[in-house]
Amino acid sequence: MATELPSQIQTIISENEIVVFGKTESHDSELLIKFLQSRNIENGVLRVNVDTLDCNVDELQAAFQKSTGIATLPILYCKGTLIGDFETSKNSILRGHIGQRRTMHSEYSYDLIVIGGGSGGLACAKEAAEQGLTVALLDFVKPSPLGTSWGLGGTCVNVGCIPKKLMHQASLLGESIHDASHFGWEIKKKYSHSWEKMKDNIQNHIGSINFGYRVQLRDRKVKYLNAFGTFIDHHTIKAVDRRGKETILTAKDFVLSTGCRPRYPDIPGAKEYCISSDDLFSLERCPGKTLVIGASYVALECAGFLSGLGLDVTVMVRSILLRGFDQDMSERVGKYMTDTGIKFIRPAVPLRVESMNLDDGKKILCVDYTMLDNGIKAQENFDTVLLAIGRDPCTTNIGLENAGVIVEKNGYIKTIGERTNIPNIYAIGDIQYDKPELTPAAIHAGRLLAKRLCNVSTLQCDYENIPTTIFTPLEYSCCGLSEEVATEKLGDDVEVYHAQFMPLEWTIPHRDENSCYIKLICNKRDQERVIGIHILGPSSGEVMQGFATAMKCGATKAHFDNTVGIHPTNAEWFTTLRITRRSGEDVK
Repeated sequence: MATELPSQIQTIISENEIVVFGKTESHDSELLIKFLQSRNIENGVLRVNVDTLDCNVDELQAAFQKSTGIATLPILYCKGTLIGDFETSKNSILRGHIGQRRTMHSEYSYDLIVIGGGSGGLACAKEAAEQGLTVALLDFVKPSPLGTSWGLGGTCVNVGCIPKKLMHQASLLGESIHDASHFGWEIKKKYSHSWEKMKDNIQNHIGSINFGYRVQLRDRKVKYLNAFGTFIDHHTIKAVDRRGKETILTAKDFVLSTGCRPRYPDIPGAKEYCISSDDLFSLERCPGKTLVIGASYVALECAGFLSGLGLDVTVMVRSILLRGFDQDMSERVGKYMTDTGIKFIRPAVPLRVESMNLDDGKKILCVDYTMLDNGIKAQENFDTVLLAIGRDPCTTNIGLENAGVIVEKNGYIKTIGERTNIPNIYAIGDIQYDKPELTPAAIHAGRLLAKRLCNVSTLQCDYENIPTTIFTPLEYSCCGLSEEVATEKLGDDVEVYHAQFMPLEWTIPHRDENSCYIKLICNKRDQERVIGIHILGPSSGEVMQGFATAMKCGATKAHFDNTVGIHPTNAEWFTTLRITRRSGEDVK
C-alpha cells in the first residue's frame, strides 16, 4: 500500500478543489475546516485522513515529507497547489489568500469597525482580521492649534514614546561624550548638536513606521479609511474624509481607540503661542531657552532631554511632581534634574503668554506667572513655551450620545472587560476610566478583545501590576503600588526595603554617588509578597521588565534574596536589599 500512496494522494489533490490531509482524530484538521467555514468556504472542501487512505500516520507523514519536505499533519492543498502545514495554512485562510472573505454578519458592512489608528486600535484590527473578521479602521488626526498633524500610528509612534525615547537617547549620548574623556578617549574636535539633523532622522524613521502600518493593514485586508467617524446609532457611523466626502458604514461591533490629546490652560496666549508634545518632535527650529509648564511625566521627560541637548530649561510646577506616582521617587527625580542644571519655578501657575519682538527682530515669549506660596507675580522671557499639564480623552464630537454610550464628565468611558454600557461598543487604551494610559496596555487589551470577539479566547486583560518607565535624565521605573498607596491599604503591614547605589560606570567620571535609589515594597502578612518595585537609575526600564514578570508570578522578598545577582549590574541590588525603612538605618 505504501508504494501506491503517493499516486493516490496526487489523484485526490488533482480531483478536488481544497483538500485537508490529516490524522483520523485531529484537532488541527478540525480547526482548518472551521477556519475555511468562517470564510464561507465549504463547497469543494475534502477532508482526508489515514482511514480514508488505508494507511497509518507514519506512512502518510513519510509520503508528504518526501514530496513536500513537510513532516507534520495536517497539510492543506488548494486547486492542486500546496499551501503548507497547519500554521501556514491557517494564516493563508485568515488573511484571505484562500477564497473571498465575506462579512459573517451579512446585514452589516463589516464585522468590526475600529475608530482610532493608534497602537491599541491597530493591534485590535489586525488581530481581528487574522481571526477571520471583516474589519475597517478609521483614523483621522485633527491638527494641533499650531497646525501639526501626522500619519497612521497614533500618539506613541508619532508624538510620544518613539520620538521621546530617541531624543532621550540623543541627550544620553551627550553625557557619554562628556564621560568618555575619563575613560581615555581624546575628544579632539569640539562637538555640537544639530536639532535639525536629529529631528529629520527621527521623522524619517517615524515615516517608515507609518508606511509599515499601512502595509500591515493591507496584507490583512483591513479596510483603512483616513476619515473622521461619527456615530449615527450604535451600529452605524458616518465617515468624513479630508475632502469632505461622507460614507455611511455599519458594523456588528465597534472598538473605540481614540486616545487623548494635550490639554491647554485657559489663559491668554496658550493656543496662540505655546507648543505641546504634539508639536515638539517635528519642530523645524531648535526650541532654545524653553519653559515647560507642568509636572507630568511628559513635562519632565521633555525638560530632561532638552536640557541634555544643551538648552536652558525651566519647569513650572503647580504643586507635586508626577501625580499618581510614588512621591518619594518623584522628588528624587526632581532633585536629580535640579542637580543637572534644570531650573524649577514651584509652586506657580502661568497667567498669560505674550509674543514680543525685540529690537534685533527676534521674537520671544513673555510669560507672566504667580507664585502660589506667597502670591508674588513675576515675568520671564523664553524662546519656547511647552505645555504639558495633562491630556484629555478624544471622546467629544464623535456622536457617542447617538449610540447611547455613557461618557463621564472628564471625558473618560467606564468599561467592564473593555465593554461600554452598549453591548456592541468597546473602548480600549487611554480613554478608559481609571485604567493605565500606556501603549503596551492598549496593545495587549486590543489583541485580547479581538480574540474574544472572534470566540477563540475568553482571556481578559489584567491591568494590575503593569510596569512603566519615565525617561527622565535618570530613568525612573516602577511596577505595582506606590509606598503611599501601599501604606493606605495595608498600614503597618507594609515593609519597605531600600538602598542607594552607584552604577559602576559612574565611578570613573565621578558622578553623584547618592542619586540612584531602589526599593521593594512588601506585604508582611503575605509572606512578604512584593507589591511594589521602584528603581531610579540608568536603563531602569530594561531592569524593570524582568522583575514585572516576577511580580506577576507572586514573587516574595525571599525569592529576591535567593536569586543570585548578575555582577556588576544595577539590577543585582534588588537581590541584596537588607535595610528597611522602619529600621531608620542610613542607606547611603
